[in-house]
Amino acid sequence: MIVDYALYQNGVRFTEPSNLKELIGRAKTDGGFVWLGLSEPTQDEFDKVVGDFRFHLLAIEDAVNAKQRPKFEEYPGLQFCVLRTVFYDELKSEVSTGEIFCFIGDHFIVVVRHGDGSALSNTRQSLESNPEHLAKGPYAVLHAIIDHVIDCYINIAGELEQDVMQVENKVFSGKRQTQSQDIYFLKREVIEFRYAIDPLLSPLQKLASESAPHVNPTLTPFFRDTLDNLTRASDAAAGLDSLLTSVLQADLAHIQLQQNSDMRKITSYVALASVPTMVAGIYGMNFEYMPELGWKFGYPLVVGLLVILTGVLYRKFKKANWL
Repeated sequence: MIVDYALYQNGVRFTEPSNLKELIGRAKTDGGFVWLGLSEPTQDEFDKVVGDFRFHLLAIEDAVNAKQRPKFEEYPGLQFCVLRTVFYDELKSEVSTGEIFCFIGDHFIVVVRHGDGSALSNTRQSLESNPEHLAKGPYAVLHAIIDHVIDCYINIAGELEQDVMQVENKVFSGKRQTQSQDIYFLKREVIEFRYAIDPLLSPLQKLASESAPHVNPTLTPFFRDTLDNLTRASDAAAGLDSLLTSVLQADLAHIQLQQNSDMRKITSYVALASVPTMVAGIYGMNFEYMPELGWKFGYPLVVGLLVILTGVLYRKFKKANWL
């Protein structure tokens, strides 16, 4: 469906005439550009709305079907940019992604949105309040959208960092409980987050280059600043991924150490029980002639020796921290 559309000339918004085709014609004859926003359109809706733009078939297929990697492609008279939006559910500690497709021409920019993420209405309002920047053309809109998406990346990186710190504290809290499941699921969320960030680096480097053919030179510093922010978010995500790998290894090592400690205790108790078991086994063989059977102090002597031997073994195991 259509979210919003308007003609912008010298950074000023015009909604008349209300017919989209006439707005496009006015942009071509009088200058300016049309900014059209769509949300999860079907193939029929997309064809009806953007038929006048004559987009490349491959770009249309990508925008309708979604599930694309971040990229920047050029077709005759058209540039096509794909962004991945990221939404973080604090209650579930889950990362979900959506997509934004931008079709950019000399006199238009069409933004198609799929999935979750913060709305772009604030982006449009912010640009409209800055006519001087908006007058720089469709790529000023593209920069604002990319900048908004990357700001969300940085915020979500901070949220994920908090979750990583929490699970790290649990691992090293000394409690006899594994956190490997939580670590695994959190690592999966970080990887999905990286899938949105890392592929965008190369397209944004093209836009931030001074040799970018379609970008207004006055916008190049803005794209470079956005690239720096994206690099910072990418480095943060890579650091979280690496840290989670180390925390998972530490958790597994902690579990193994606990198992070794349990095995030492079990072995120690078995050794303590082995001496009485051995003596009881010997005297339970029911032979007629055995030492001390007819001796008055035989039973107290045997029991006393068992207590002494068991006490000596217990002291040795205790000293070795096996008990």
